[in-house]
Amino acid sequence: MRLVRNTLLGALVVLAVCLIYAAAQAKPKTGLSLSEKVQNLVEMNAKKPLLRFNGPKFREYVKNSPRNYSMIVMLTALAPSRQCQICRHAHDEFAIVANSYRFSSVYSNKLFFAMVDFDEGSEVFQLLRLNTAPVFMHFPAKGKPKGADTMDIHRVGFAADSIAKFVAERVDVTIRIFRPPNYSGTVAMITLVALVGSFLYIRRNNLEFLYNKNLWGAIAVFFCFAMISGQMWNHIRGPPLVHKSQNGGVAYIHGSSQGQLVVETYIVMFLNAMIVLGMILLIESGTSKGHNKNRIMAMVGLVLVTVFFSFLLSVFRSKAQGYPYSFLFK
Repeated sequence: MRLVRNTLLGALVVLAVCLIYAAAQAKPKTGLSLSEKVQNLVEMNAKKPLLRFNGPKFREYVKNSPRNYSMIVMLTALAPSRQCQICRHAHDEFAIVANSYRFSSVYSNKLFFAMVDFDEGSEVFQLLRLNTAPVFMHFPAKGKPKGADTMDIHRVGFAADSIAKFVAERVDVTIRIFRPPNYSGTVAMITLVALVGSFLYIRRNNLEFLYNKNLWGAIAVFFCFAMISGQMWNHIRGPPLVHKSQNGGVAYIHGSSQGQLVVETYIVMFLNAMIVLGMILLIESGTSKGHNKNRIMAMVGLVLVTVFFSFLLSVFRSKAQGYPYSFLFK
């Protein structure tokens, strides 16, 4: 009798263990473990320094826990139909930062760079309550993003150096930016030298134009325009062509005195050129002999100087916050 009872008890224990095991196997998997997430991210990062997420991947690797790594995410809209004129340039700058980090000595599995395109993850934009692009956000390893975890591109722009500085402030990782070599300047210089050399060779028997004061004066003035408008700053810092304004439009003038845009350089160059042209007309109006011609030149020169200097002062006032003076335009 005792043997039968022990046999039944053992059978019940085995049955209970089998039921528990079957229930554990049948329980649906809620998500990847931390080690699986990190391993998958490292493997994806080995193929592409800048990860590309859709809605499900964003929730799995960025929003859901557990997570012991930080994510720098760019939310953008690259499709031409979205008419985001600066998104492509912002993507290029972000990719430069991601590549610089991936192949640097500070690379680790504690920080990853990713992007979400609106057409591939519109639910992410709804989740984060975003209606503009591009947006750069930091998702910390612990906790939710705060206000400072969103990069203020309206103030600092979205150049690679600005993004690297933002990353250093949020995760204490200093990324040295390595831009891919650009040989367009070298090719342009070689082409220019070849053209000038060919022209001088063809005109070798008639080089009197080299003694033309107006020619050298025009070259000198153009060089001055290029330098005072910020062409050298553009060459060193590589700013974006334009960027997005706070109201969602396109800004052609940088809102800070610490930065500038490429288009802004040409605007300032044009304004300075018009002011110089006006001054030349004013000077020439006093040396010509025709009375009516002098009057017209003086009036045109005065209008050019007044109007375009007012525009130039307005640009300076918009960049130097708190500057009190203006003329015709604010």
